[in-house]
Amino acid sequence: MIDLERLAAPFGVGPDGLAALETLLALLAEDDTAPTTVRTRERALHAHVGDALSGLLVAELDGALRVADLGAGAGVPGLVLAAARPQMQVVEVESVGRKCAFMGRAIAAMGLSNAEVACERAETWRAGRGRCDAVTARALAPLAVIVEYAAPLLRDGGALVAWKAEPEPAEVADGDAAAAALGLTPARVLAVPARPQADRRSLYVYLKVRSLPNGYPRRPGMARKRPIRASSTA
Repeated sequence: MIDLERLAAPFGVGPDGLAALETLLALLAEDDTAPTTVRTRERALHAHVGDALSGLLVAELDGALRVADLGAGAGVPGLVLAAARPQMQVVEVESVGRKCAFMGRAIAAMGLSNAEVACERAETWRAGRGRCDAVTARALAPLAVIVEYAAPLLRDGGALVAWKAEPEPAEVADGDAAAAALGLTPARVLAVPARPQADRRSLYVYLKVRSLPNGYPRRPGMARKRPIRASSTA
């Protein structure tokens, strides 16, 4: 467990958190229903656990008490954050039933009392509206779509943290346009130090500073079908 300890040490992960993360790595490697193509322990350690822990470089996320992880899939970053920060209550928001089932098993196996699954779309998850200190999204959608999913869920001053590789300038501009339209600041970009066997990554951070305008959230599917674009708001 030395390599996990070394990876997690800068983030102050305690013994219980390390044990929970070891369990998650084992599940990803051994459970054929795990919804990820990254299965080996070494690759998952860096590509999943290390990548998720990098979100704690964002002070607003590190100090968050209620977090929604959108399109949670295999539970990354949400379950990793829950293991690393026991004071953080994490809701895994996922609409695909088999992925929800895997995360439910993972939460039980990891012994996490601070994580749960909301098996529904972000647009219809009413229990989270206006209540989240932070929203996370990794490998989910273009930035403008993520911003629209997150804006109704964030409390005033709450933060959206989106994991991205190297988005095109047009995608970043659309994300900023959506943020301006929905009461968030333009993106603050934090480059994550490179790690072996992990994609190059940056964190796009938006803060909610104004109320959501009338007409939002839109009905399910509209954020992807008709996303807010910089060209339409110019």
